[in-house]
Amino acid sequence: MSTGSLPTSPAAMRNKGPIRDRLLEILPRKGRFLELASGDGQHIAHFAEAFPEIEFIPSDLDPNALPTIRMRSKGMPNVREPIALDARDPAYAIPHAPDFIYAANMIHISEMSATVGLLRGAALALPEGGLLITYGPYRFANEELAPSNVEFDRYLKGLDPRYGIRSLEELEEILEGTRLRFRERFAMPANNYLLVFE
Repeated sequence: MSTGSLPTSPAAMRNKGPIRDRLLEILPRKGRFLELASGDGQHIAHFAEAFPEIEFIPSDLDPNALPTIRMRSKGMPNVREPIALDARDPAYAIPHAPDFIYAANMIHISEMSATVGLLRGAALALPEGGLLITYGPYRFANEELAPSNVEFDRYLKGLDPRYGIRSLEELEEILEGTRLRFRERFAMPANNYLLVFE
């Protein structure tokens, strides 16, 4: 099967370039990068080309997604075998001692237990100076949510009342008592943000 015949996410096609460009400003040129919720693997394959000296580890909670990720990253020497990871699992632990942990469009379309697992797992796994980077729509104190995101939040809650656009304050509350702290945010296209925790 060629990569052209693999499942493709239109959202990932649109946002992978802008995210890569921002990562080029944020990340060192070497290290180990673990992605949670890799989906069809478009992001990690795109980033791996831009960072040839970073070791990329894709993962997803759905074992059925792993063959697609494997095929999309075939021939990329800096992409490791994809692994099954479910941040909702109480026994979940982040493997491979990553320097960077990344999750795109995961927090708003999963239950809060997945967000807790992602954040607290990252706080335990990352070394001093390691980065957690998340991408998606977020709420911020004293800032109105964009009308399109108000509608999107309503849509998400219609899919599952446990879903929804989270606030930065909720994420910071989860991280209380850990050494991981919010560092900065970057506005991205279509009312999304890249959040960086260190």
